[in-house]
Amino acid sequence: MSLRVDASSPLPWRTVAPLSPELFVPLRRRIIFDCCKWDPQVEDVSTIADIPLVLPARVWRELASLAELLASEVMAAETELRGRPDLHGRLGLPRAVRRALGDRRGSLRREGQGEPDNNTRGIARLVRFDFHHTTSGWRISEANSDVPGGLNEASGLSELMAGYYPGTVPAGDTAGAYARAMCASLGAGAHVAFVHATAYSDDRQVMTYLARRFAASGVRTSLISPAHLRWHSGRARLDTAWTSEPIDALVRFFPGEWLPNLPNACGWSHFFDGGLTPVSNPASAILTQSKRFPLTWDALRTPMPTWRLLLPETRDPRDVPWRHGEEWVLKPALGRVGEDIGMRGVTDLKQWRQLSRNVRWFPSGWAAQRRFVATAFRVRGVDLYPSVGIYTIDGHAAGAYGRIAERPLIDGRARDTAVLVSADEDAGPSLLPVPVLARVTG
Repeated sequence: MSLRVDASSPLPWRTVAPLSPELFVPLRRRIIFDCCKWDPQVEDVSTIADIPLVLPARVWRELASLAELLASEVMAAETELRGRPDLHGRLGLPRAVRRALGDRRGSLRREGQGEPDNNTRGIARLVRFDFHHTTSGWRISEANSDVPGGLNEASGLSELMAGYYPGTVPAGDTAGAYARAMCASLGAGAHVAFVHATAYSDDRQVMTYLARRFAASGVRTSLISPAHLRWHSGRARLDTAWTSEPIDALVRFFPGEWLPNLPNACGWSHFFDGGLTPVSNPASAILTQSKRFPLTWDALRTPMPTWRLLLPETRDPRDVPWRHGEEWVLKPALGRVGEDIGMRGVTDLKQWRQLSRNVRWFPSGWAAQRRFVATAFRVRGVDLYPSVGIYTIDGHAAGAYGRIAERPLIDGRARDTAVLVSADEDAGPSLLPVPVLARVTG
């Protein structure tokens, strides 16, 4: 497909009415219990939106196609980067991670001549690309290529919400596609362990929901901490007070940069290198998770045309005048869920000063990204800025995760929203005063 982005197109979503409180309250209850959404409120604010983001079929196909192009490029670049430890220093990775990626066994071939010999086996590679509609067309802010979250909201919330809006369907079912991709490779009865930080309920809820979906596809599941693993000759085993048994595959929801904090006895380095038990995703995904990933592009043989088109210019903070004006956004290299993002005029002044100090002192751990102007839709007199995260599994679009915020920054204050697809090819006039497509019914 063409890589041209049409900046003159109207707003790419349909105007719909929010759910009434009478409809939303029971829906919210189902999301909590059926979809394992255990953090439905932060302080006095609901984290679940009472209005979906409805995309015309044409827009959904466009985003899915762009995500597949991005996935193809990022997986090729990641393969090349695994064999280029000379570039790992540009990515802002912890020293222990760099050792695990490139120096632990001396298994690398000659620089530039291929990938490591002992790559941990991958299976059902999952990536999420976060799209934003801007005054210049569609752009992405980042790729979540290490441990992308939002899977319970993306699948569960959208399925439930579609029932209230006739003529719409969910934008895919990522959790279902994920389970099918894993089970197709492993077969019925395989033992899949879901590795996560078990003390965090927001991580536990995602893994619990996924485990339910996987179990429905015919596999055995275990919810575990990485400390419950022991590796023997590259094979992972579950080693706990209640059982000791082999594992056929691992779903990792434990960030790659956290792994070196674990005891060496649990063999955490096998997530990066030398693991024979298939992992989704191998921890080498951290190479492209880093917000400083674009700083390696000019040194790679892998072409990145779709990324260069859709991701705003990204630079080392030392190379741009970020201290003055609002042209640049500051991002930690390994930041997640919008934490510690600095946008002058959006980030509160106290936090901006703290972030600025951190960037000055530790610039190699940060990236500066040229700011785009996001478009919004208006609900109840409030501008809402949406983000559409498109998941790919092994390079194929699988579903979408929606979030909306009352400011042009998607972070922990943003609300989860269903992403639905209408049968209509076009959005029609933007911001219709009366919903046409999605008349809410009881």
